[in-house]
Amino acid sequence: MTTTIPAGTELTGDYVLDTTRTRLAFVGRSLLLVKVRGHFDDFEGSAHLDGDDPSRSGARLTIRARSIQTHHQKRDDHLRSGDFLAADDHPVITFASTGVQRVSDADFAVTGDLTVRDVTRPVTVRLRLTGAESDRPGGYRVGFTGRATIDRTEWGITWGRGMVGRKVTLEFEVAARRP
Repeated sequence: MTTTIPAGTELTGDYVLDTTRTRLAFVGRSLLLVKVRGHFDDFEGSAHLDGDDPSRSGARLTIRARSIQTHHQKRDDHLRSGDFLAADDHPVITFASTGVQRVSDADFAVTGDLTVRDVTRPVTVRLRLTGAESDRPGGYRVGFTGRATIDRTEWGITWGRGMVGRKVTLEFEVAARRP
């Protein structure tokens, strides 16, 4: 699928996440056999996009750790516990970009600092611009999909070795709007 990239001046501006149309999800392995899928329900974010020079773009994301959902109450409670996210002691997960690089017309590598449980490590998210359009006079919408794979042990989440996989794939379907 190809995406028509709008002119730089069209894309350039300050955006906020449209949380009703954005999905922040993850996939991990349980017992190293079965994929466990989940998502976060409570988050907010913003971005500045520079269509002419993507390296001047940036994004911030704040996720409420307690909002993790796998639709299995016992597992969700365990993921919120000190064995995993320690949501009571570390209520937010944050991402702040430190660099954006255009990889192709519609593909970008967004590098930034991911903080989980007060541990900050660099992560690179591969994003693809899936759409951009005017949505009302003066307003504008953009959509991105993306993913990154992390090793949870780098953030001090070490519970369940041999039972829970170390690699977690983060998946993003992002809609943002410019007021």
